[in-house]
Amino acid sequence: MTSFLDKSRTVAPAGFNRWLVPPAALAVHLSIGQIYAYSVFNAPLTKILGITAPVPGDWSLATVGWVFSIALAVLGASAALFGTWMERVGPRKAMFAAAVCFGLGFLVAALGVYRHNLWLLYLGNGVLGGIGLGLGYIGPVSTLMKWFPDKPGMATGLAIMGFGGGAMLASPLSVALMDFFKSPASAGVAETFLVLGVFYFLFMMFGVFTIRVPAPDWKPAGFTPKPAGKLVSANHVTAAQAVKTPQFYLLFWILCLNVTAGIGVLGQASVMIQELFSAQSVGGGAAVGAAAAAGFVGLLSLFNMGGRFVWSSISDRLGRKTTYNIFFILGALLYFAIPALGGSGSKTLFIIGFCAIISMYGGGFAAMPVYIKDLFGTLEVGAIHGRILLAWSTAAVLGPVLVNYIRQGQIDSGVPPAQAYGITMYIMAGLLLIGLVCNLLVRPVSEKHHAGESRRIPHQAPAESAFEEAAQAADEIAHSGAGVKLRWLIVCVPLAYGIIMTAVKVAGLFG
Repeated sequence: MTSFLDKSRTVAPAGFNRWLVPPAALAVHLSIGQIYAYSVFNAPLTKILGITAPVPGDWSLATVGWVFSIALAVLGASAALFGTWMERVGPRKAMFAAAVCFGLGFLVAALGVYRHNLWLLYLGNGVLGGIGLGLGYIGPVSTLMKWFPDKPGMATGLAIMGFGGGAMLASPLSVALMDFFKSPASAGVAETFLVLGVFYFLFMMFGVFTIRVPAPDWKPAGFTPKPAGKLVSANHVTAAQAVKTPQFYLLFWILCLNVTAGIGVLGQASVMIQELFSAQSVGGGAAVGAAAAAGFVGLLSLFNMGGRFVWSSISDRLGRKTTYNIFFILGALLYFAIPALGGSGSKTLFIIGFCAIISMYGGGFAAMPVYIKDLFGTLEVGAIHGRILLAWSTAAVLGPVLVNYIRQGQIDSGVPPAQAYGITMYIMAGLLLIGLVCNLLVRPVSEKHHAGESRRIPHQAPAESAFEEAAQAADEIAHSGAGVKLRWLIVCVPLAYGIIMTAVKVAGLFG
């Protein structure tokens, strides 16, 4: 008997409502997006023995911080390694494997905390969790692009938006659980890991049961494909051929440079705004404290999430190349301006500038899989996307190193903390300009790389704006059956919880 997880069992029947698929993708991405909120565990993990304060034998902050880097490095490696396998076996089996690895990772990490074994923590949240991240990231995205040939950017934006929103759910939930389980004998971390492991596994399994792939001859009702520009290919390219093209490596560096410029700053956002707007630099009345800085981080999370949907939808109208040109040009200008904005004491302009930067950081993630589809087709888009995600792993190392070490070098040489970020911001601007050059060099893929059995790829450039597309999507969902509405409710409730909790923190930033 054919297994429930087999690709053949996931082909949607006639009349299947495609709006059932985005909630499945969101369930997975909301779960794995937890990695962006892992920093909430860093301080408690340094007090496993001391409970209230670190004692000899406790792990250091630097030691614990490696979990995040390992997870992102393994994410890129697993996405590259298993991308072709995912295309062969289908998204359901890949998402099931992701759920098992991600959930099991928390259980192994809980054992590591209980036994105070650092290597089990690395194995759990780092290696196993990272494999779950990679598999969970690529599977839903490639599936959505096949369901929404008329709106590929919007579709990928919906899924990858969940990855940005996952941190907003995970952060308050994790803190609440640790507070609940904390006792004189426990920091509450191991128990929280156990609960999160079970919760995320079940939530991701909802996506596993819901996901479907369209039949080979399926197309949206009323859909009339038409060419949308010279960079939108009408042919397929296999993953094996894609890595032989210059376009593949240009996209790799486009993503790597865009992410490098954002991720380092994102990781240091709380410290940065407190140092730039300290009592010494702007006076006590305008200074930003720890609570307000948390609001700043929350606000960036909102723009990271929203940017993934808005920019990817905009790219459907402007084209992927033009959209990335905007990212690189506008981003570079903002990075050049940030030191002056910080020095002027204009907190509002500083916040607006960084919110715009982070929105483009998120938009870069969401637009990339569609850029890949435009150039290489949909035949093995998940496998190609997986290989290009190695750029994320590279950026996850480069970004924090550039920000942290250059800042520390400036401070060690006697530069005040409020002025220590200037050189870093200029370097980030320079990286974006290099990314601009890479993007300008992108050309259509040569015919010699096209798959032997290529077929015309359905594509259409929508005339609607991102907000009009969102309104149309909401209307289609509203007029769908109860099953569709229930599935959207399942993913929207936890997302709304995260947004509300974040809004509470943001209020403190301007209070």
